Amino acid sequence: MPHEGYTFPRLTRADYPLMRGWLAQPHVRAWWGDPDEEIAMIDEDLGTGPTDMRLVALDGQPFAYVQDYPAHHWPMPHYAAFPPGTRAVDTFLGDPAFLGQGHAPRYLRQRCTDLVAQGATAVVMDPDPDNERAVRAYRRAGFVPRGIAPNEGGAPALVMEFDPASSSW
Repeated sequence: MPHEGYTFPRLTRADYPLMRGWLAQPHVRAWWGDPDEEIAMIDEDLGTGPTDMRLVALDGQPFAYVQDYPAHHWPMPHYAAFPPGTRAVDTFLGDPAFLGQGHAPRYLRQRCTDLVAQGATAVVMDPDPDNERAVRAYRRAGFVPRGIAPNEGGAPALVMEFDPASSSW
């Protein structure tokens, strides 16, 4: 796959207005929480917690958010079967002008390949099984469904594991 020009600058507090705007977009709001509550959770973890929070930019223009963290840091029963060193990933494409163009599978594949190269034993995600758009994008990025299991809140999560050989790119 050719380099797409995606970069992953670290999230800073100066990015909160941009993040708040993205979190308020209908396509993000449908799957993520209240923008102010999400920003508060990010702020609690920024710089001191285990989560690596990044913007996703294409040729210098930020358009998405991706974070990864140790899958076993918090009680997340749906990740229990994965080995130590597993990284869990969450993401959303914030700027609606970038929707439907195949960016999410490409930047996710790039980011997850980097995580594996940095020593992650596995990379996993846990989308809502009803979030068909995200599940399709994750499959195209190289994530393979491993089953549906209750997440930490008891809701069903589709557990997916990154397997670069299964990517459609």
